[in-house]
Amino acid sequence: MKKRKTLIWIGDIVGCVTAFFIFVVPFLFMLVNALKDRKGANKLSISLPETYMWDNFWEVIQTRNYQIITAFKNSALITIAGLFVLVFLGSMAGYVIQRRRDKVVRVANFLIMLGLMLPPAILPTIKLLQTMHLYKSFFSIVIMEAVMELPFTIMLYEGYLSSIPRELEEAACIDGCNRLGMFGKIIFPLLKPITATVIILNAVTIFNDFSTPLYFYPGSENATVQLTLYNFIGQFSSSYNLLFADVVLIVLPMLILFIIFNRRIVSGIVEGSVKG
Repeated sequence: MKKRKTLIWIGDIVGCVTAFFIFVVPFLFMLVNALKDRKGANKLSISLPETYMWDNFWEVIQTRNYQIITAFKNSALITIAGLFVLVFLGSMAGYVIQRRRDKVVRVANFLIMLGLMLPPAILPTIKLLQTMHLYKSFFSIVIMEAVMELPFTIMLYEGYLSSIPRELEEAACIDGCNRLGMFGKIIFPLLKPITATVIILNAVTIFNDFSTPLYFYPGSENATVQLTLYNFIGQFSSSYNLLFADVVLIVLPMLILFIIFNRRIVSGIVEGSVKG
């Protein structure tokens, strides 16, 4: 027993040290260089700056007529709309797939796994959107983001729904509740833990997505936060302090969100697996 506790203690220390060097050190490296002048940042050292240049962040914000503000607004709107679609479709699809046991469900599970493994067909999708006059529209980018994350979302809901007893549904049917009303009034409120997990994980993924907006939502007025970094690389190629300042501004919101809600992410996933 004592040996086991020692091994657990050693494992915790190794895990903390590894996490520190993988996650904390790179962020500190970006932060200290974002606060240096151009000459100091170009040395790419992790030493503290002689003078803290907080104006670097303001210069990045002002660049290209406050493009990063527009990018944050676009990313936030796409993320919120995408999350609404994912929660709405993912919860209902997960419920149907989990409760049914027939060939249709087996085919659906196969397609979900296929959606997780196969990359998107970019050129045919662009052609289809152009034919439908939806290319470069807000609707199309929201649907594309939702489609990319829908298989994983359905799997999360499906796994969690296995922990909810069918007796609740049977009792609701006896009381005269239809399927849609039963899902909205009884089942969906019980999905709050996994819904929180779905929202947090997908919010980070959609907000930080680079390739989907690049292909399906081009244009300076449609820029998202990751695309500003792509645009700024050329402009700030010799000014690492401004480039790192842009990275810190982009990373900080999702980093704070993840730190605050990381326990909810784990509990939402584990709770369903334990009960199931």
